[in-house]
Amino acid sequence: MQVEIKIDPACTEPKVLVMAASMTEDVNRIVKRLSEDVPQIISGSKDDKIEVLDPLDLIRIYAGGGKVFAVTDHGEYALRLRLYELEERLDPHRFVRISNSEIINLKKVINFDLSFTGTIYVKLSNGTVTYVSRRYVSKIKKLLGV
Repeated sequence: MQVEIKIDPACTEPKVLVMAASMTEDVNRIVKRLSEDVPQIISGSKDDKIEVLDPLDLIRIYAGGGKVFAVTDHGEYALRLRLYELEERLDPHRFVRISNSEIINLKKVINFDLSFTGTIYVKLSNGTVTYVSRRYVSKIKKLLGV
């Protein structure tokens, strides 16, 4: 993707022009992001307190027992957002969905073990072990260039 910025003193308001050969998922995502006025804040509750979570601190986000939880080095937080809403808010170059119930931070992965047949074993920086579901294996292999 090319990014071009033109500075024009006569311009009174910033204007964004997206040029593409066709309407793709990436183009839709860019347009949606640019048109959103909602701040992309993620907050979680722990010990009856609500804290704003820095996406860089997130290790994994998972659904369990009808609730969604975020794990950081500072503990586990209950979230009010659904996984698909979090997936939209998080940087797609840093976070990846590995199952219907889990999103991981790629920068917090120690290693991926592909020796298991039909799935991928993932070890995270906090020592947690999780697995990529079969449905997402090809996506992760493509992401890893395998």
